[in-house]
Order: sequence, then C-alpha cells, then structure tokens
Amino acid sequence: MTDRAPVEILHLLHEVSIGRVLDEASSRRVFDAILAGRLTDLDIRQLLEGLQRRGPTVDELVGAARAMRTHVTPINVSALPGPVIDTCGTGGAPKTFNVSTIAALVVAAAIPGRIFVAKHGNRSRTGRGSAEVLSALGVHVDAGLPVQERCLRECGVCFCFAIHHHPAARFAGPARRAIGSPTIFNLLGPLTNPAGAAHQLLGVYDPSLALTVANALARLGSDRSLVVHGHGGMDELSTTGPNRVWAVEGESMVAGSLDASDYGFAPSKPDELVVGSLEAAVGLARAILRGEGGPCRDMVVFSAGVALATALRGVTIGDACEKAQEAIDSGSAAATLASLGRLSNERPVD
Repeated sequence: MTDRAPVEILHLLHEVSIGRVLDEASSRRVFDAILAGRLTDLDIRQLLEGLQRRGPTVDELVGAARAMRTHVTPINVSALPGPVIDTCGTGGAPKTFNVSTIAALVVAAAIPGRIFVAKHGNRSRTGRGSAEVLSALGVHVDAGLPVQERCLRECGVCFCFAIHHHPAARFAGPARRAIGSPTIFNLLGPLTNPAGAAHQLLGVYDPSLALTVANALARLGSDRSLVVHGHGGMDELSTTGPNRVWAVEGESMVAGSLDASDYGFAPSKPDELVVGSLEAAVGLARAILRGEGGPCRDMVVFSAGVALATALRGVTIGDACEKAQEAIDSGSAAATLASLGRLSNERPVD
C-alpha cells in the first residue's frame, strides 16, 4: 500500500456506496487509485459491492477498462498479418467444460496465417480454468512476453495469463475473494486483452450486463466483436437452445440471437456439457482435438465458427463452422496444441 487515496477519491467511493453513478473520468480515477495500491481492502470491497448492487454503467465500465489498459503488460502484435481475436468470457456462469479454450486452438488452426488468437485467461475457483487445463495439456502458461509473441506468430495462438499481464489487479484480490461472487473485474478481464484484440467472442454470465459490455466495447474501439449470453445461463455460445447476442462493429451495436440448430448442430442437454474434475476436462479436450464426436465437440465447433466469422469479413458462420470441423478432423487443431506446448516451453532466443 502506498500513500492513502486523496479526499476526492474517497468522496467518489461514497457516491457509489449511496447508489450514485460515476462518469467515465471519475471511474478511471477511482480504478487508477485501486491499481496504484492507494485504497484499502475495505475501500475496494465497498466500491465493488456498490457497483454490484446496481450493475456498472457503460461510463463506469469504460473508465475502469481504460485504467486497467494503462497498467497492462502488453503483447506486441504490430507485425501480425491478420486480425487478433480473443475468446475470453467473464466467468461467473454455471461451469460446463473449457469451451473457449479449446475453441481458441481450433480457430488458430482453421485458417493459418489469417487469424491469430490471444487467449486471455486465468485460474478458476473450480480448479479447471483455462490456465489449469492448458498447463495439464503441456502448455507453459507462465511463459514470458518474447515466448508468447513467438507462439502467436508461429502457432497462431498464445495464452495470456491474466495474473502476469495485470499485476496491478492484485490490489483488488483480497476484496474480490471476500465478496466471493462476480464483480466488475469479471467484466474488465475480457475488455483488457494484453494483445489489444480488436475482435472478441465474449461470453457474459448475466444478460442484464451484456448490453453494457457491448456498448463499452463499442466505446473502447472494438473492430468487430460478439457479446453472447448462452441459453441456460452460460457465458458461452450454447448448443442447448437459442443464444442472445449483441454484435458490435465500430461504434454500432445490434442485438439478436443465434441458434446452433440453424447450422446443423443437434440440440444438446446441459448435463452433457459438464465435467467434474480437471482430469476429466483435460481428457475431454484431448478427445475433441483427436476428432471424437458428440455434443461437446459440437459446442466447440459452433463457438469456433462464430469466432472465425466475427473476425474475418466475408466469412459466413456456416462456412466458418465447416473450417472448424476440418481443423479438427485433419489433425490441425491437435497439431496447433502440440506446437503451442513445444514453443511455450522453449527458452526465448537472446
């Protein structure tokens, strides 16, 4: 902890605690103070709980995201010849399996050299988040920046471990753990990709927050992104029924729906999409990547197809899903995982 926050910041915290909203500039000042270590755990908890009670506004979310972006450890993507996309969700929804993590590998393998996936992720309270699963699959999730950048260039995908790219967020850790439920930081993670991904397939746990997130993306300079709230309350595109979606392109946003059955996928049941342990999650990922069929594979292919169509102009979801199927069946997706594992574990070249 550094010097105590100035009176102005404490006044803004009080405003939130009594239900008032902050403009973008004020929100940015408050979150800058958090990330500089100038607020106590109690201050941060009261702020997060105040925002949680009513839900953050677009101004508050944008201001907080801009603050976090100034503290991020960035990945250099300037030399990449194609768009960068992230498949990171907010978490906080009923846990299924690691859809977005497996889909990231499939997207990277589907059209090599045309699309790049900077998969932002973290550990999970369940013990089977993206970091745990990728680590168990042989990926060095703690690899440094030069290695991540090489993985992105040569494999088309890298893993951006949030704890390393957002070290200043540690100041909010005790308050978040004390609250024990999703806070604004769950929304901020996908909005602060270390590679500055201008394309996203972003799952949101609460449909009442999805419009706010979509409008924040539009304000923050997203190129083309899709915010989704999955059927059954998932923060993923589901194959169990129609999904609510908010398409962001530049400064515009359009709400709609997407149903996997419209693209030839059989409807699945929620209990078919759940794993109970890290070992089961890793086994399922390997099974999907080696070509085994079933509802979990369908969900990965659908998510990967929508991500491809979001990032690449002129590619339809139907065509993109076929590309995703081919990436799995040809072995390209499994080879991408193998390459990511090998390169992420190599020492950086001096």
